Amino acid sequence: MRTSKSSFSILFILALSIVGCTNSKTDGSSNASEIPIREHSISAVLWQQKSAEYRALSYQAFNIATMRITRMESTSDNPLAIVTDLDETVLDNSPFNGMQIKEDQDFDLEDWFEWGKLQNANALPGAVQFFNLADSLGIEVFYISNRNEEQLDETIANLKTLNLPNADTSHVFLKTNTSEKQERRNRVLENYEVMLYMGDNLSDFSSVFDNQSTESRNQSVDQMQELFGDKFIVFPNPMYGDWESKGIYENNRAWSDQQKDSIRQAKINSYK
Repeated sequence: MRTSKSSFSILFILALSIVGCTNSKTDGSSNASEIPIREHSISAVLWQQKSAEYRALSYQAFNIATMRITRMESTSDNPLAIVTDLDETVLDNSPFNGMQIKEDQDFDLEDWFEWGKLQNANALPGAVQFFNLADSLGIEVFYISNRNEEQLDETIANLKTLNLPNADTSHVFLKTNTSEKQERRNRVLENYEVMLYMGDNLSDFSSVFDNQSTESRNQSVDQMQELFGDKFIVFPNPMYGDWESKGIYENNRAWSDQQKDSIRQAKINSYK
């Protein structure tokens, strides 16, 4: 049975009330500040950094991608290309998320720029081998990322350090005035036949997923199910993404940390 919006609103208000009551000490002060603001993400970051399952899924994604590019036949006279996201698809930024936990702070753009300038992001397991294979087959790689345009130099330098192909301004398209990627994908499609789209966020594949609710995103996945593992290669990212910001938090950046906690609690499915 599907929960209506009005029912969720009632549950959400109730959850806020409960949190407000349970977070009050007997002396009237609040203990909300005693809960680290990134506490909820510790397991996600540890899973990406430490689990063999994460490594296996990364290798699995690149193995499937390898089968696709070595067996797929061209359907046009245009040269072949792969369009890939960067962060959590080619580059592992989990040390940045680890810093947020250690320093007990939410996302800050200056910190993100600082991390990028270090050029220390490692490649995902299997990434370097796969993209160099694509390059050896004459397939050009285009990196379309929502890193800010001012991060272009250090991003290209990081890719070069990892010996990844096509690390240049003609193949790395970062965000300028919008996080939506369709215009940048279209730039590639003007001259190339794109064999694969690769990413950790559904908006890396189609504008259908841009700025959509959790329900809408799931419905679109069901409708496009045959494309996954075929034209679309998805990488796991439990640390952050549109699934959280635009789905769970409903594209509202104004929620307080306490409200976010209440929303997470209210949206959990449980048999009790």
